[in-house]
Amino acid sequence: MVKNMRFVLLLSSLFILMMAASLLASEMNSLTDAEQKAGFKLLFNGKDLHGWKHQGNWHVQDGVMSRKGRGGSLTYTQSATPDDFELRFEWKVAKKSNSGVYYRPGQYEYQILDNSTHADGKNPRTSAASLYFCMAPALDATKPVGEWNEGRILCKGNVIQHWLNDTKVIDFDYTDPMWAENVEMLKKRGADLAARRGQISLQDHGDPVWYRSIRLRTIAEEEDIQHKTVQPATISKEVLAAEKAKLERILKNRAK
Repeated sequence: MVKNMRFVLLLSSLFILMMAASLLASEMNSLTDAEQKAGFKLLFNGKDLHGWKHQGNWHVQDGVMSRKGRGGSLTYTQSATPDDFELRFEWKVAKKSNSGVYYRPGQYEYQILDNSTHADGKNPRTSAASLYFCMAPALDATKPVGEWNEGRILCKGNVIQHWLNDTKVIDFDYTDPMWAENVEMLKKRGADLAARRGQISLQDHGDPVWYRSIRLRTIAEEEDIQHKTVQPATISKEVLAAEKAKLERILKNRAK
């Protein structure tokens, strides 16, 4: 009788833990009242990968999506990215991990990175929250490895903004002549900043990475996103030389 009671109590405890985990997963992947009023839609339900395309190398556990093996990116296929939009998401990485959020055609990438130990962290233009190989964030606003970060991308017209942990780290109009060199760099890498639509995609770079709470809304034509240019971080001469060599290797490999 005592053994049976212990077994029942164990099952009850497991059930309670499972219910608590399920409720936590739902809470992590839900919209606030303000987000609902703003028109946000959840792209990830916290339970499975419905609406996302992959090669069996991504999975969901405890309300979080992560890669479990090589096989390519995880792409949202239910709809294309609006021309003007805001994307919010949470991410974390392991030591030396590299990933990225792609949001328009070509190499339009919000960099996801462990700045502290990955080689790309040495160059602000390829560090976390950069518009990879185009625009450096103003500062490193990442949290320590293993902690959750909050990312935001806003695009309206010619303006692109990247946010990290409530800090606006990038805000620029890519048609402004002062950014012509940055725009040209990204073109050489394979992206046209004037391109639109495309699909949200989470990069599989072969490293551990976790995502949750992915929300998207269309920005209305009359909405003011309060554009004010943010000056990118300064890049040293040594890093610029290494960057130039890297770009030359990319172009050389592409020509083969």
